Amino acid sequence: MRPLDPGGADRFRAPRDVDVLIPTRERPAALAATLAGLAAQEGVPFGVAVSDQSDGPPGWDDPAVAGVVRILRHRGHPVLLGRHLPRRGLAEHRAHLLSRSAARYVLCLDDDVWLEPATLARLVAAIGELRCGFVGNAVHGLSYRDDVRPESHRQFQQWDRRPEPERVRPGSAEWWRAGLHAAANLLHVTEGLRLAPGEWRAYKVSWVGGCVLFDRAKLAAAGGFDFWRRLPRTTRARTPPPSSRCWNASAAPASCRAAPSTSRSPRPSPTAASRRGR
Repeated sequence: MRPLDPGGADRFRAPRDVDVLIPTRERPAALAATLAGLAAQEGVPFGVAVSDQSDGPPGWDDPAVAGVVRILRHRGHPVLLGRHLPRRGLAEHRAHLLSRSAARYVLCLDDDVWLEPATLARLVAAIGELRCGFVGNAVHGLSYRDDVRPESHRQFQQWDRRPEPERVRPGSAEWWRAGLHAAANLLHVTEGLRLAPGEWRAYKVSWVGGCVLFDRAKLAAAGGFDFWRRLPRTTRARTPPPSSRCWNASAAPASCRAAPSTSRSPRPSPTAASRRGR
């Protein structure tokens, strides 16, 4: 197999609708499935930046990953591959990736998440309609498909208007919304909504991760991921995304849309498709 061109940072950092930012480490099988999900997305021009912090060779040295990178490029999507060491935690890693992008929207995507076709287009449509700082597409743990937890479903509360900033405090009623995103809870809630293909709902969240589309300008106004510098070194590796911080920024109200269009498997590698409620 011929060597894979990592791409040029200056050439990649060009205006476009969306850039997908993927931090990764030591998980080539999961990364290959994640990139394969992106290769099936249509309707939105996007680039992909992958930053690897593996101790050994980077993930794209794996033939499966390299093959999907070539597919993405063949389909017209710029792909930037880069190493970023030493490791200083996830927030710093995301800040590094964000600095590589000049897109209007950035999708912060974990390296073990498979996107259902048309997910990216729906996310872009949702953030454009809602005019908020971010929309998240919470992931489904399909190994919990048969584990129904009705007590967690009660945390689902739709927005009946444009999302507004909220202050979410530990222990408050809003705080417990986080349980909605555990296991396959959101999948079960969505099935109960009986959404038509392509339909989505905006609902209130206290936290969302794994697949979050940010308005780049509003993310920057809220401080982006630069808060990593203020964290104790012992906690940097466990830093959540800054979605909870957006409630306190007037420019960045938050929402999350309900549609079963992402799936996460138990590590180390993702499962196949998650389907719309039927």
